[in-house]
Amino acid sequence: MTGTSIANEIRRLRFERGEMTQQALADACGVTRQTIIALEAGRYAPSLELGFRIADALGVRIEDVFQWSRPK
Repeated sequence: MTGTSIANEIRRLRFERGEMTQQALADACGVTRQTIIALEAGRYAPSLELGFRIADALGVRIEDVFQWSRPK
């Protein structure tokens, strides 16, 4: 699978929070940096639990991080 119908604002939100590194976000969420890289690139759709962990680490609602678009 080369993409997902779930878009995200992870990169923008990281930078709005003092340029939080991918590693710092990964550590806060209990995943690898490679997972954050894949998420930001849109190559991976997170589990619901991981979505909530990311939102919590960024201090926002899950809706502020992820957007779903209906596949065409």
